[in-house]
Amino acid sequence: METYHLPIDASQKGSRLDKALSEYLDSVSRSYLQKLIKEGYVTVNDKQEKASYRLEPDDMVMVTLPDEEPLDVLPENIPLDILYEDAELLVVNKPKGMVVHPAAGHSGGTLVNALLYHCAGQLSGINGVQRPGIVHRIDKDTTGALVVCKTDRAHQSLAIQLKEHTITRRYQAIVLHNIKEDSGTVDAPIGRHPTDRKKMTVNERNGKRAVTHYRVLERFGNYTYIECRLETGRTHQIRVHMSHIGHPLLGDEIYGPAKCPFKLQGQCLHAMVLGFCHPVTGEYMEFTAPLPEYFNQLLQKL
Repeated sequence: METYHLPIDASQKGSRLDKALSEYLDSVSRSYLQKLIKEGYVTVNDKQEKASYRLEPDDMVMVTLPDEEPLDVLPENIPLDILYEDAELLVVNKPKGMVVHPAAGHSGGTLVNALLYHCAGQLSGINGVQRPGIVHRIDKDTTGALVVCKTDRAHQSLAIQLKEHTITRRYQAIVLHNIKEDSGTVDAPIGRHPTDRKKMTVNERNGKRAVTHYRVLERFGNYTYIECRLETGRTHQIRVHMSHIGHPLLGDEIYGPAKCPFKLQGQCLHAMVLGFCHPVTGEYMEFTAPLPEYFNQLLQKL
């Protein structure tokens, strides 16, 4: 088991316990933290509180992450496109249509199923039994580079780099309409949609700060080919931000128009470049995932 001590300062006064923990331990999902709180793995001033407990300055929060449980997700012999691998981590090029980790409706065929087979159980267990090795994720229909951690020290290092926004993440996308300026920045907080829990939205009141930098690579009449650089990493960030400024991603069935003139499987978005400092050597490493065939074909059509 690993134990974390979290002193609360004045800036966190009134924050929910689960929300504050998710910001401190941002490699651990909020739902998993809520489960830990309910099961007594979290105390405030040596007492058990609910997830909705409102923090006070000088509260002392202690979180114990339990040892790994036997994983109930089965290994599956699914081929992986591996861009890099060593004893600490690997970088994979995720294909379109693959879910990163098991969830309701997706118990098999996920990246985690494939990783369990490929790594033979050598994956970080920090983020719970459903998401071993997973530090960050990309959507089911987004392709591209994703880092996976084999050891807990690698996981902790990458989680800190994500929190400090020092990881390089550059995406390529095709969006609707002609973006007139050559580059720009969207700085707009993102939170859960108030009525549709499956969607995210720009939420000035309850959202977390989200920053996306974009630049135009090429214009095709009513479509624009762009590169996006993430400064933060909120759920659906690029999709929400580009829709927010009137340029939803081509093929985006959630944030774009209902009809798409091309036969696409979800949004046209590819995680092209991923860079970070190696958790052991400290060396900066950068990886490029080549554009998938469907993306290249679409560019040719346009």
